[in-house]
Amino acid sequence: QVQLVESGGGLVQPGGSLRLSCAASGPTLNYYAIIWFRQAPGKEREGLSCIRSRDGTTVIADSVKGRFTCSRDVAKNTVFLQMNSLQPEDTAVYYCAADILNRCDRVRIPQEEDYWGQGTQVTVSS
Repeated sequence: QVQLVESGGGLVQPGGSLRLSCAASGPTLNYYAIIWFRQAPGKEREGLSCIRSRDGTTVIADSVKGRFTCSRDVAKNTVFLQMNSLQPEDTAVYYCAADILNRCDRVRIPQEEDYWGQGTQVTVSS
């Protein structure tokens, strides 16, 4: 059973930065692509990034490219989402998920069968 735990969310002012962490159980990062996505109230889920299990290369959604980056520390079984120049429209619950088919050709919206974390709230407000 894969378990994922997000952390690092909070309240930040517009223009600020946050780094989210996604801690995975066991050697998850060696077998599954990890997706970051978010969901704001009343909006659909939005995929943000994925990081490949094979080599740690990433795909970033166009909507956040240039502001968000994704990285990992395999030794710590942790994936990071660095978010810069945050704006109020970035306010959402942020989740990480492990793609059970280890896909990272593009940023996907995780499905119910994938492994999800519980999410971490990010609020961007002055």
